[in-house]
Amino acid sequence: MISKSTIDKVFESSRVEEVIGDFVQLKKSGSNFKGLSPFSEERTPSFMVSPVKQIWKDFSSGKGGTAITFLMEHEHFTYPEAIKYLANKYNIEVEETEQTNEQKLESDEMESLYLVSDYANKFFQKTLKKTDEGKSVGLSYFKERGFAEDTINRFQLGYCKDEWTSFTDQAIKDSYKIEFLEKSGLTIVKEDKKFDRFKGRVIFPILSMSGRVLGFGGRTLKTSKSTAKYLNSPESKIYYKSKVLYGLFHAKQEIAKQDNCFLVEGYTDVMRMYERGIRNVVSSSGTALSSDQIRLINRLTNNITVVFDGDSAGINAAFRGIDIILEQGMNVKICNLPEGEDPDSFAKDKNVEELSSYFLENSKDFITYKASLLIEGAKNDPIKKSETIRDMVASISKISDQIKKEIYIKECSSIMDISEEVLYSTLAQISKKQSSKLNKPTSRSEESFRVVKNKNEKKSINVLYELEKKIIEILILYGDKTEDFEDLLLKENEAGELVLEPVVKTSKVFEKIYMDLQEDEMEFSNDDFKNIYYIIIENLNKGSNITVEMFANKVPVSIELEITNILMGEEKYRLHDWQRSNIFPKEKSKTIAQLVNDTILNLRCFLIDQKVNEFKNKTIDSQENKSILDEVLNYSNLKMLLSRKLKRVI
Repeated sequence: MISKSTIDKVFESSRVEEVIGDFVQLKKSGSNFKGLSPFSEERTPSFMVSPVKQIWKDFSSGKGGTAITFLMEHEHFTYPEAIKYLANKYNIEVEETEQTNEQKLESDEMESLYLVSDYANKFFQKTLKKTDEGKSVGLSYFKERGFAEDTINRFQLGYCKDEWTSFTDQAIKDSYKIEFLEKSGLTIVKEDKKFDRFKGRVIFPILSMSGRVLGFGGRTLKTSKSTAKYLNSPESKIYYKSKVLYGLFHAKQEIAKQDNCFLVEGYTDVMRMYERGIRNVVSSSGTALSSDQIRLINRLTNNITVVFDGDSAGINAAFRGIDIILEQGMNVKICNLPEGEDPDSFAKDKNVEELSSYFLENSKDFITYKASLLIEGAKNDPIKKSETIRDMVASISKISDQIKKEIYIKECSSIMDISEEVLYSTLAQISKKQSSKLNKPTSRSEESFRVVKNKNEKKSINVLYELEKKIIEILILYGDKTEDFEDLLLKENEAGELVLEPVVKTSKVFEKIYMDLQEDEMEFSNDDFKNIYYIIIENLNKGSNITVEMFANKVPVSIELEITNILMGEEKYRLHDWQRSNIFPKEKSKTIAQLVNDTILNLRCFLIDQKVNEFKNKTIDSQENKSILDEVLNYSNLKMLLSRKLKRVI
């Protein structure tokens, strides 16, 4: 693990405007910077960076956070990868914490595999461009296929000489151990013999989402039927075929930006489409599509367009992948290429406008596409038609969203000219066989009723969560401000009744909140808010400003985003310069005391209600009865007094 001292140095040294400035064109706007959102298409800037607060907020997508969060969102780094990226940018040495012997061995082995893979990648590229055989065989192959030099460099293409041990001999000479050459699959070892796995092949390196080399694909240039056309690295501790997509490293930003991913079949399909301007494209690298691969895409978008070859093998591959995509809750379209074409050959002589237009016009919803092909196959055969319908309903059964499911049932009913009731009945049968818990009604009317019922259900609100969040918001925004507070002292009047007597006191906002919570013995129910609360109180007590960095490594990313939203909440008004149009948003700072009092009073009322409900649900005997009733009455009277103070019924 990366040491805390390294993480602290990274946070101290990194500047959010410098980090984001490497990816987004920023312009000065007052004390902040603004720019176009890198997460969505827009013409008016809604992306804001605050050098003072060292945070960013994208008002179009709702994302926000620190420099680390930006790298995780934009580059899709893991947290350690983001830390290492910034450490490298700011020349900070990365220190690792002490590990057990087992952890060290595991970590050392994985790191060795990464190192030997990186070495091999550079070696193959150098062989392609610097050796006579590489240039005359490998490089000429790529150029004959029409790939530009920029594409060859971008995808780090290489070549392995047609010699038994060319790569292995050089790697050992350069101090790389045969143990890791074998474990990575680069070298095949049989008894006392060893030889290069990718001998005489052009090389396609397979990269992780963060750009590390995991393995390789190699294509032979020989025509021998006994030689496999494509050969991949075997699985290792860093390379799992079912968890990798070729081209994802290059495509990830464009996939997120376009909110769609084109899925093709081979390496050159990806390269060609990327070269022609369609850059949100990945490949399953000739392996069967897996749920892990789909989940990788789902991190970036909920939409997939499958573009496979126009032959029967390609269509069958598309069909196999559809159900897996649907099971992951994603939207899928199919684009059928002309017969005899694959994405590589089809895109070769077209520009980005022509390709985009073709995909837009020819991408069909999966049910329409599947139905049209299956109907053609069934023709006038009733048995084949019934099998076709069952096949389509089986795909629909994979969808978890009930509304989507109903829409597809309606569409299938219309296309196949069969009643929805029969389709729902078939769906129920299939669901039962699959032992799924879809709870699907068997009649259209029941389903429609259920959908309407769900539509009208109110979304439940966690009141306590919202009140605790509001207290954190007040502390972050106004904690160090001094205000006049009207405190309420509970006293007994001459008639023996409990009354609230107002007393004005001047204090810091954080002191007022701290004392009120202490006095009522109120604790945060949310552990993250509790953690944040004590960090804020401690820092405000020292006179420090509140920053997002204070909470680094101490709260989840979701809570960090909440803090960013609080700190950047007022900035959205500055994006639009509303005052120029004589629109003046009300400033919260003018009613801070009232905001604090109302929030604390509402929290007290909520906790009183909880206490009263506890008493109501408590099993009591006759002796306890009177004391319990007295407690309930006292709490009810207190709530009534608080209600008067808030000037509303609660």
